[in-house]
Amino acid sequence: MPVTVLLVDDEPLVRAGLRAVLGAQPDIEVVGEAADGAAVIPLVRRLRPDVVAMDVRMPLLDGIEATRAVLRTVADPPKILVVTTFEDDEYVYEALRAGADGFLLKRARPAEIVHAVRLVAEGESLLFPASVRRLAKRYGDGGGRPPRSVLERARLTEREAEVLRLMARGLSNAEIAAGLVVGAETVKSHVSAVLAKLGARDRTQAVIAAYESGFVEPR
Repeated sequence: MPVTVLLVDDEPLVRAGLRAVLGAQPDIEVVGEAADGAAVIPLVRRLRPDVVAMDVRMPLLDGIEATRAVLRTVADPPKILVVTTFEDDEYVYEALRAGADGFLLKRARPAEIVHAVRLVAEGESLLFPASVRRLAKRYGDGGGRPPRSVLERARLTEREAEVLRLMARGLSNAEIAAGLVVGAETVKSHVSAVLAKLGARDRTQAVIAAYESGFVEPR
């Protein structure tokens, strides 16, 4: 089955470009479009896309609030890929905190756009480590910084803590497995344990918590 995608952006040219790039792939199908985040909920419920590629800044309902609404009201919600012009935008950071699975730059090359959609559809998070570090350093103190005790209470094992640090560097499960010289299933189990102990929805939220708590320093 192809990966199904819903495009949400108030710029028709952006939607047309994404549709052309993604629609040319045999394993990806664009199933719908919307010009504002306010239209996302009914479209997600009707079309059941695997991935929503959504602009972060829109006139009526921005990508942050739309992300929160999808995750709060839709059973088995799709993966959300925030599409943005500026990688160091505070809106991007807030969208990641809200539960977006990653972000994609509008200036990305076609191959990068396709890779991003496939990656989040497979359950990975699309993070650019340097960008997330800058965002965490710039905006992470706002909105209530979770204390380091959040990570301490999680009681991560030494290996789980190591895996979390590697996740914060943007490594995939396969890359972590290769670096630690363990099997991919072992890494998947560690990642699942980290998410459960932190109460995180996905890798993105776990990485954000790691930076904001000071467990990983955004140097």
